[in-house]
Amino acid sequence: MATQIQSASYTPKQYLALEDETEQRHEYHDGEIIPMTGGTTNHNEIAGNLYAHLKFGLRKRNYRVYISDVKLWIPRYCIYTYLDIMVVSGDPIYADPSTTTVMNPILIAEVLSNSTKNYDQGEKFLAYRSISELQEYLLVDQERCYLMQYTKQNNQQWLLTEYQKTDAVLTFKSFDFEISLSDLYEGVEFP
Repeated sequence: MATQIQSASYTPKQYLALEDETEQRHEYHDGEIIPMTGGTTNHNEIAGNLYAHLKFGLRKRNYRVYISDVKLWIPRYCIYTYLDIMVVSGDPIYADPSTTTVMNPILIAEVLSNSTKNYDQGEKFLAYRSISELQEYLLVDQERCYLMQYTKQNNQQWLLTEYQKTDAVLTFKSFDFEISLSDLYEGVEFP
């Protein structure tokens, strides 16, 4: 994860005003504004594939699928963050009168990068788990065929399922949908 852009502490309101004025995206962590790093072509392929399959697979069902431009507000940890993919069941709950920040995903998916993978698996997942609606968390490796699926069992337990072969099929637990890893990784070139 990148370092904060200044040593000053910002309020959420100041962060949102600054975010509206700039083209670069930033996360907000309890007073700190942190610039987000750029993505790779593999990251883009994976996120795009997952978004497209979810968007069309959940069409005409009571779900909303959002990609990286919609922010997530996590009040317990005072975090605004952008994530790769999120799915909301029913109507989104907005953090404010605008439609740029939601609070109630049932699924969050992150494509891992070398600079963020420890954060995505650690502190970020800790913050995500405070979202009562969240039922499922996916971490997709962009350097090899490897996916971790965390599924909420109860308020204190999450079950980890790992996928490592392109012929495997990822079955979502929070809604009726499947995707093969070969479809998820279509167009990806591993190093």
